[in-house]
Amino acid sequence: MAKKFVLYFVKTILPILLGIYLFWYFFDSMEQKELDLFYESMKEADYLWIIISLILGFGAFVSRAIRWKYMLEPLGYQSKGMNRYHAIMIGYLVNLTIPRAGEASRAAMLYRSDGIPFTKSFGTIITERIIDLAILGSFTLFTIFWASEDFYQIKTQMENAFGNKDKGSTNWFLIGTILLFLSFIVILYVNKKIRNKIIALCKEVLAGLISVLKTKNPSAFIFHTLFIWTCYVVMFMLPFYSFDQTQHLPVQCMFIAFIAGAIGMTFTNSGVGSYPILVGLVVAFYLNRENIADSKAIGNALGLLIWASQTFVMAVLGLFSLVLLPKNYSKKNA
Repeated sequence: MAKKFVLYFVKTILPILLGIYLFWYFFDSMEQKELDLFYESMKEADYLWIIISLILGFGAFVSRAIRWKYMLEPLGYQSKGMNRYHAIMIGYLVNLTIPRAGEASRAAMLYRSDGIPFTKSFGTIITERIIDLAILGSFTLFTIFWASEDFYQIKTQMENAFGNKDKGSTNWFLIGTILLFLSFIVILYVNKKIRNKIIALCKEVLAGLISVLKTKNPSAFIFHTLFIWTCYVVMFMLPFYSFDQTQHLPVQCMFIAFIAGAIGMTFTNSGVGSYPILVGLVVAFYLNRENIADSKAIGNALGLLIWASQTFVMAVLGLFSLVLLPKNYSKKNA
């Protein structure tokens, strides 16, 4: 019981508490004058750009549902496009509360609607995440190469704001990581049940990777992959035109801020607190360089506006999908 509670605390409660703290820090770090300008900027923003960006985001969700078909077909499974879309949106909804649980929920929902075995669809979802990580990594490397000086200056600024350059702390972190990895290896060696589950999951992930290579329509798969990520980047850039102070910022700023937001998403549940803070730091860096007053308030306003609008839409669409997804299968059917 104690082990389960510790695991639940680390996986669920701790990220929520961290998100609450960062959200408090987000507002507490601004002085009253900055807060006044922050609220004024949010009020006077041109929300037409936000609406257009959210429409692009919806297009990316639909495209992801269509692309999923090309990964399931080589495994011998068919599903309705609407059901795939609902499963994806429910997965996003779950991720808002339980970190990294959305992928499992998405596979469970597709089983509930179309009877596709959990392990089969989950393997394709993990494959999607690998592809997404590869694209994000390539985008990051391109941005570092293109705007290396700005990137490293901002990185240093973030380290000074949140990090700790103490080598002793870094060494302890490295030692802890190695010990955690060794403990995992020991558990796999001792516990046959867990080892077999890990092996089975790896096989399904491998099958998902192979399904990409065996897809009957590779050109469509590539098109949707590029379309999804183009939508992600453009929908992030459009809100910059909502503020007079940020609409003239260079594309390098938007790209680095996009990467910062992606990093923020890994810290807390769907980037609560961390996303607007990191995006705000990048925007403030460029505003300061252009000698624009109150850069912190404007950067924070833009960061929160992007995060809040996207999170709100995902939550609403996820709730609708939770109601509309058909329940055709259950454990009895299995």
